[in-house]
Amino acid sequence: MMYATTPVLALGAVLDLLLGDPRWLPHPIRGMGLLISALERGLRKFSYQKLSGCVLVVVVLCIVLTVVTLTLHWGGFAVAAYWIFTCLAIRSLDQESHKVIAALRMGDLNRARILVGYLVGRDTKDLSQEEVTRAVFETVAENMSDAIVAPLFFLAIFGVPGMVAYKAVNTMDSMVGYKNERYIRLGWAAARLDDVANYIPARITAGLIIVIAMVTRLRWRSAIKTVMRDARLQPSPNAGYPEAAVAGALGVRLGGLNYYFGSPAQKPFLGDALEDLQWSRFSDVRLLLYLVTMLSYAMVALWLL
Repeated sequence: MMYATTPVLALGAVLDLLLGDPRWLPHPIRGMGLLISALERGLRKFSYQKLSGCVLVVVVLCIVLTVVTLTLHWGGFAVAAYWIFTCLAIRSLDQESHKVIAALRMGDLNRARILVGYLVGRDTKDLSQEEVTRAVFETVAENMSDAIVAPLFFLAIFGVPGMVAYKAVNTMDSMVGYKNERYIRLGWAAARLDDVANYIPARITAGLIIVIAMVTRLRWRSAIKTVMRDARLQPSPNAGYPEAAVAGALGVRLGGLNYYFGSPAQKPFLGDALEDLQWSRFSDVRLLLYLVTMLSYAMVALWLL
Protein backbone atom coordinates (compact mmCIF):
# COMPACT_ATOMS: atom_id res chain seq x y z
CA MET A 1 0.00 0.00 0.00
CA MET A 2 1.48 3.32 -1.09
CA TYR A 3 3.01 4.79 2.09
CA ALA A 4 -0.01 3.69 4.13
CA THR A 5 1.59 2.26 7.27
CA THR A 6 0.56 2.33 10.90
CA PRO A 7 3.46 4.64 11.97
CA VAL A 8 2.67 7.12 9.17
CA LEU A 9 -1.01 7.07 10.11
CA ALA A 10 -0.11 7.63 13.76
CA LEU A 11 2.07 10.62 12.88
CA GLY A 12 -0.62 12.16 10.69
CA ALA A 13 -3.26 11.61 13.36
CA VAL A 14 -1.11 13.19 16.08
CA LEU A 15 -0.42 16.22 13.88
CA ASP A 16 -4.14 16.66 13.26
CA LEU A 17 -4.99 16.44 16.96
CA LEU A 18 -2.18 18.83 17.92
CA LEU A 19 -2.37 21.40 15.13
CA GLY A 20 -5.86 21.17 13.68
CA ASP A 21 -5.99 23.40 10.60
CA PRO A 22 -3.47 26.24 11.15
CA ARG A 23 -3.94 29.10 8.68
CA TRP A 24 -0.18 29.59 8.27
CA LEU A 25 0.30 26.10 6.85
CA PRO A 26 -0.34 25.52 3.12
CA HIS A 27 -3.40 23.29 2.91
CA PRO A 28 -4.11 21.13 -0.16
CA ILE A 29 -7.89 21.43 0.28
CA ARG A 30 -7.63 25.18 -0.28
CA GLY A 31 -5.55 24.47 -3.37
CA MET A 32 -8.20 22.06 -4.60
CA GLY A 33 -10.82 24.75 -4.05
CA LEU A 34 -8.90 27.26 -6.18
CA LEU A 35 -8.45 24.65 -8.91
CA ILE A 36 -12.15 23.74 -8.91
CA SER A 37 -13.20 27.40 -9.05
CA ALA A 38 -10.87 28.11 -11.97
CA LEU A 39 -12.08 25.08 -13.91
CA GLU A 40 -15.71 25.94 -13.19
CA ARG A 41 -15.28 29.41 -14.69
CA GLY A 42 -13.76 27.95 -17.83
CA LEU A 43 -16.24 25.11 -18.25
CA ARG A 44 -19.30 27.33 -17.89
CA LYS A 45 -18.62 28.62 -21.40
CA PHE A 46 -19.80 25.33 -22.88
CA SER A 47 -23.43 24.37 -23.52
CA TYR A 48 -23.35 20.75 -22.36
CA GLN A 49 -22.99 21.30 -18.63
CA LYS A 50 -23.27 17.63 -17.61
CA LEU A 51 -20.35 16.83 -19.89
CA SER A 52 -18.48 19.84 -18.50
CA GLY A 53 -19.09 18.47 -15.01
CA CYS A 54 -17.58 15.12 -16.01
CA VAL A 55 -14.55 16.93 -17.44
CA LEU A 56 -14.23 18.87 -14.18
CA VAL A 57 -14.15 15.66 -12.13
CA VAL A 58 -11.64 13.92 -14.41
CA VAL A 59 -9.28 16.89 -14.64
CA VAL A 60 -9.31 17.57 -10.89
CA LEU A 61 -8.67 13.93 -10.02
CA CYS A 62 -5.88 13.61 -12.60
CA ILE A 63 -4.11 16.72 -11.33
CA VAL A 64 -4.55 15.79 -7.67
CA LEU A 65 -3.34 12.21 -8.14
CA THR A 66 -0.35 13.40 -10.17
CA VAL A 67 0.66 15.90 -7.48
CA VAL A 68 0.22 13.33 -4.70
CA THR A 69 2.20 10.65 -6.52
CA LEU A 70 5.08 13.01 -7.36
CA THR A 71 5.31 14.45 -3.84
CA LEU A 72 5.25 10.98 -2.30
CA HIS A 73 8.04 9.91 -4.65
CA TRP A 74 10.14 12.93 -3.67
CA GLY A 75 9.27 13.20 0.01
CA GLY A 76 8.50 9.66 1.11
CA PHE A 77 7.02 8.96 4.51
CA ALA A 78 7.24 12.54 5.81
CA VAL A 79 5.12 13.79 2.91
CA ALA A 80 2.74 10.86 3.38
CA ALA A 81 2.20 11.92 7.00
CA TYR A 82 1.54 15.49 5.80
CA TRP A 83 -1.11 14.30 3.33
CA ILE A 84 -2.81 12.21 6.02
CA PHE A 85 -2.70 15.13 8.46
CA THR A 86 -4.30 17.51 5.96
CA CYS A 87 -6.99 15.01 4.93
CA LEU A 88 -8.23 14.60 8.50
CA ALA A 89 -10.22 17.27 10.30
CA ILE A 90 -11.02 16.03 13.78
CA ARG A 91 -9.58 18.87 15.82
CA SER A 92 -10.78 21.64 13.50
CA LEU A 93 -14.29 20.12 13.42
CA ASP A 94 -14.33 19.99 17.20
CA GLN A 95 -12.94 23.50 17.60
CA GLU A 96 -15.25 25.19 15.10
CA SER A 97 -18.38 23.47 16.39
CA HIS A 98 -17.37 24.20 19.99
CA LYS A 99 -17.11 27.92 19.15
CA VAL A 100 -20.78 27.91 18.14
CA ILE A 101 -21.84 26.15 21.32
CA ALA A 102 -19.71 28.55 23.40
CA ALA A 103 -21.54 31.49 21.80
CA LEU A 104 -24.89 29.90 22.67
CA ARG A 105 -23.70 29.29 26.22
CA MET A 106 -22.91 33.00 26.49
CA GLY A 107 -26.33 33.92 25.12
CA ASP A 108 -24.87 35.47 21.95
CA LEU A 109 -27.24 34.06 19.33
CA ASN A 110 -26.12 36.45 16.58
CA ARG A 111 -22.50 35.34 16.92
CA ALA A 112 -23.59 31.70 17.00
CA ARG A 113 -25.48 32.23 13.73
CA ILE A 114 -22.39 33.72 12.11
CA LEU A 115 -20.10 30.96 13.35
CA VAL A 116 -22.39 28.11 12.35
CA GLY A 117 -22.55 29.67 8.88
CA TYR A 118 -18.90 28.68 8.45
CA LEU A 119 -19.84 25.04 9.06
CA VAL A 120 -23.03 24.52 7.06
CA GLY A 121 -24.38 25.42 3.63
CA ARG A 122 -27.83 26.49 4.80
CA ASP A 123 -28.85 30.08 5.48
CA THR A 124 -28.17 30.91 9.13
CA LYS A 125 -28.95 34.59 9.74
CA ASP A 126 -32.47 33.93 11.08
CA LEU A 127 -31.93 30.63 12.91
CA SER A 128 -33.31 30.15 16.41
CA GLN A 129 -31.15 28.77 19.21
CA GLU A 130 -32.59 25.29 18.67
CA GLU A 131 -31.98 25.51 14.92
CA VAL A 132 -28.37 26.56 15.47
CA THR A 133 -27.94 23.62 17.84
CA ARG A 134 -29.49 21.29 15.28
CA ALA A 135 -27.16 22.59 12.57
CA VAL A 136 -24.12 21.89 14.76
CA PHE A 137 -25.26 18.39 15.69
CA GLU A 138 -26.09 17.53 12.07
CA THR A 139 -22.81 18.78 10.63
CA VAL A 140 -20.72 17.02 13.29
CA ALA A 141 -22.68 13.81 12.67
CA GLU A 142 -22.25 13.99 8.90
CA ASN A 143 -18.57 14.86 9.21
CA MET A 144 -17.93 11.84 11.40
CA SER A 145 -18.24 10.06 8.07
CA ASP A 146 -16.92 12.69 5.64
CA ALA A 147 -13.97 13.94 7.71
CA ILE A 148 -12.97 10.82 9.64
CA VAL A 149 -14.31 7.42 8.61
CA ALA A 150 -14.37 7.93 4.83
CA PRO A 151 -10.81 9.31 4.47
CA LEU A 152 -9.48 6.51 6.66
CA PHE A 153 -11.50 3.94 4.71
CA PHE A 154 -9.91 5.05 1.44
CA LEU A 155 -6.48 5.19 3.07
CA ALA A 156 -6.86 1.57 4.15
CA ILE A 157 -8.01 0.39 0.72
CA PHE A 158 -6.10 2.60 -1.73
CA GLY A 159 -3.28 4.16 0.26
CA VAL A 160 -2.47 7.85 0.55
CA PRO A 161 -3.44 8.67 -3.08
CA GLY A 162 -6.87 7.14 -2.50
CA MET A 163 -7.35 9.18 0.67
CA VAL A 164 -6.47 12.44 -1.09
CA ALA A 165 -8.60 11.54 -4.12
CA TYR A 166 -11.56 11.04 -1.79
CA LYS A 167 -11.02 14.51 -0.30
CA ALA A 168 -10.93 15.94 -3.83
CA VAL A 169 -14.27 14.31 -4.63
CA ASN A 170 -15.74 15.53 -1.35
CA THR A 171 -14.46 19.06 -2.00
CA MET A 172 -15.93 19.10 -5.50
CA ASP A 173 -19.28 17.99 -4.13
CA SER A 174 -19.24 20.71 -1.46
CA MET A 175 -18.50 23.38 -4.09
CA VAL A 176 -20.56 22.35 -7.13
CA GLY A 177 -22.81 19.53 -5.92
CA TYR A 178 -25.84 21.71 -5.19
CA LYS A 179 -29.24 20.81 -6.64
CA ASN A 180 -30.11 24.33 -7.71
CA GLU A 181 -30.39 25.87 -11.16
CA ARG A 182 -26.76 26.97 -11.23
CA TYR A 183 -25.21 23.61 -10.36
CA ILE A 184 -27.79 20.89 -11.07
CA ARG A 185 -26.05 19.92 -14.34
CA LEU A 186 -22.47 21.07 -13.84
CA GLY A 187 -22.29 19.46 -10.40
CA TRP A 188 -24.08 16.25 -11.33
CA ALA A 189 -20.96 14.11 -11.83
CA ALA A 190 -19.26 15.33 -8.64
CA ALA A 191 -22.41 14.78 -6.58
CA ARG A 192 -22.98 11.26 -7.91
CA LEU A 193 -19.34 10.28 -7.41
CA ASP A 194 -19.47 11.62 -3.85
CA ASP A 195 -22.59 9.53 -3.22
CA VAL A 196 -20.77 6.40 -4.40
CA ALA A 197 -17.62 7.19 -2.42
CA ASN A 198 -19.52 7.72 0.84
CA TYR A 199 -21.93 4.80 0.54
CA ILE A 200 -19.94 2.33 2.64
CA PRO A 201 -18.27 4.81 5.04
CA ALA A 202 -21.61 6.39 6.00
CA ARG A 203 -23.01 3.02 7.02
CA ILE A 204 -19.82 2.07 8.86
CA THR A 205 -20.09 5.36 10.77
CA ALA A 206 -23.67 4.61 11.81
CA GLY A 207 -22.57 1.18 13.01
CA LEU A 208 -19.72 2.66 15.06
CA ILE A 209 -22.08 5.16 16.69
CA ILE A 210 -24.44 2.34 17.66
CA VAL A 211 -21.57 0.29 19.14
CA ILE A 212 -20.38 3.32 21.12
CA ALA A 213 -23.91 3.96 22.37
CA MET A 214 -23.99 0.38 23.66
CA VAL A 215 -20.95 0.92 25.90
CA THR A 216 -21.86 4.41 27.08
CA ARG A 217 -24.93 5.91 28.70
CA LEU A 218 -26.50 6.75 25.34
CA ARG A 219 -29.60 5.18 23.76
CA TRP A 220 -28.32 2.35 21.57
CA ARG A 221 -31.75 0.78 20.97
CA SER A 222 -33.09 4.12 19.83
CA ALA A 223 -30.04 4.55 17.58
CA ILE A 224 -30.71 1.21 15.86
CA LYS A 225 -34.41 2.00 15.49
CA THR A 226 -33.78 5.46 14.07
CA VAL A 227 -31.19 4.27 11.56
CA MET A 228 -33.44 1.45 10.37
CA ARG A 229 -36.50 3.69 10.13
CA ASP A 230 -35.27 7.14 9.14
CA ALA A 231 -31.82 7.02 7.52
CA ARG A 232 -33.14 6.28 4.03
CA LEU A 233 -35.68 9.10 4.17
CA GLN A 234 -33.07 11.79 3.57
CA PRO A 235 -32.54 13.13 0.02
CA SER A 236 -28.87 12.17 0.36
CA PRO A 237 -28.30 8.40 0.18
CA ASN A 238 -25.59 8.68 2.84
CA ALA A 239 -25.92 11.68 5.19
CA GLY A 240 -28.99 10.23 6.86
CA TYR A 241 -27.08 7.29 8.34
CA PRO A 242 -24.69 9.05 10.75
CA GLU A 243 -27.27 11.77 11.44
CA ALA A 244 -29.98 9.22 12.26
CA ALA A 245 -27.56 7.29 14.48
CA VAL A 246 -26.65 10.44 16.42
CA ALA A 247 -30.30 11.51 16.71
CA GLY A 248 -31.28 8.10 18.06
CA ALA A 249 -28.31 7.84 20.42
CA LEU A 250 -29.14 11.24 21.93
CA GLY A 251 -32.90 10.74 21.92
CA VAL A 252 -33.46 13.98 19.98
CA ARG A 253 -35.03 14.86 16.66
CA LEU A 254 -32.91 16.23 13.82
CA GLY A 255 -33.91 17.29 10.32
CA GLY A 256 -36.65 19.72 9.39
CA LEU A 257 -36.89 22.98 7.47
CA ASN A 258 -33.72 24.60 6.12
CA TYR A 259 -33.22 27.49 3.73
CA TYR A 260 -30.59 27.49 0.99
CA PHE A 261 -29.95 30.75 -0.86
CA GLY A 262 -33.36 31.92 0.33
CA SER A 263 -35.26 28.86 -0.90
CA PRO A 264 -36.95 26.52 1.62
CA ALA A 265 -36.00 22.84 1.75
CA GLN A 266 -38.00 20.56 4.03
CA LYS A 267 -35.90 17.57 5.06
CA PRO A 268 -37.42 14.51 6.74
CA PHE A 269 -37.19 14.32 10.50
CA LEU A 270 -34.67 11.92 12.01
CA GLY A 271 -35.35 10.41 15.41
CA ASP A 272 -37.97 10.96 18.08
CA ALA A 273 -38.02 13.98 20.37
CA LEU A 274 -37.55 11.94 23.55
CA GLU A 275 -35.49 14.83 24.93
CA ASP A 276 -35.27 18.53 24.09
CA LEU A 277 -32.67 19.55 21.54
CA GLN A 278 -30.38 21.62 23.76
CA TRP A 279 -26.84 22.87 23.23
CA SER A 280 -25.84 21.26 26.54
CA ARG A 281 -26.02 17.87 24.78
CA PHE A 282 -22.97 18.85 22.74
CA SER A 283 -20.83 17.02 25.30
CA ASP A 284 -22.44 13.78 24.13
CA VAL A 285 -21.87 14.70 20.49
CA ARG A 286 -18.18 15.32 21.27
CA LEU A 287 -18.01 11.97 23.05
CA LEU A 288 -19.34 10.27 19.92
CA LEU A 289 -16.96 12.26 17.71
CA TYR A 290 -13.82 11.25 19.59
CA LEU A 291 -14.82 7.64 20.18
CA VAL A 292 -15.70 7.20 16.50
CA THR A 293 -12.28 8.66 15.72
CA MET A 294 -10.48 6.33 18.13
CA LEU A 295 -12.27 3.23 16.85
CA SER A 296 -11.61 4.22 13.24
CA TYR A 297 -7.91 4.78 13.89
CA ALA A 298 -7.66 1.47 15.72
CA MET A 299 -9.34 -0.51 12.94
CA VAL A 300 -7.27 1.05 10.16
CA ALA A 301 -4.03 0.73 12.14
CA LEU A 302 -4.68 -2.99 12.64
CA TRP A 303 -5.55 -3.38 8.95
CA LEU A 304 -2.27 -1.75 7.94
CA LEU A 305 -0.06 -3.91 10.18
